Amino acid sequence: MNKIATFTTSMGTFKAELYCDTLPITAGNFIDLANSGFYDGIHFHRVIPDFMNQFGCPYAKNPNSNRAGTGGPDAGTPFQSADGKSFTRNNDGCIPDELTQRITNDVGTLSMANTGRPESGGSQFFINVSHNSFLDWFDKSTPSAHPVFGKVVEGIDLVKKISNVSTRNDNPVIPIKMISIRVE
Repeated sequence: MNKIATFTTSMGTFKAELYCDTLPITAGNFIDLANSGFYDGIHFHRVIPDFMNQFGCPYAKNPNSNRAGTGGPDAGTPFQSADGKSFTRNNDGCIPDELTQRITNDVGTLSMANTGRPESGGSQFFINVSHNSFLDWFDKSTPSAHPVFGKVVEGIDLVKKISNVSTRNDNPVIPIKMISIRVE
């Protein structure tokens, strides 16, 4: 059964449905991190109008960190998938790739960020503010492979507003803090 995540930011609140039924590993990883407080106090570190908002790097607790975008969960930490199976994050704190569902990177979708290498997604994700089909794992026009694991169901206007703030090198000039993410 799918679950709802509530994102409380310094600019307001939005909600997203998580695809627990079709992407249980990715959704379960996200739920574990959200409900453990991992995301609390982290800032959006990359926002690009007509593209996406990226979030989830622990180094972005400092909104001006030059390491923002390079971090993730601790290596070897356990979590449960949304279907109740046990997993352990690898030596880089990342999870298995879940390239199984042909869900496109459409407006409002949550997608797992990664480096392009296999099993390199950990805590970072992005919210599409445009249809970015070239990021689909099944679109062979580019090597990008970003599985979609949820979709904003309330507050898409706020998500788009975040993508249009003033930035310096894609980082918001006025930091946008994630106060909390909780999943029910």
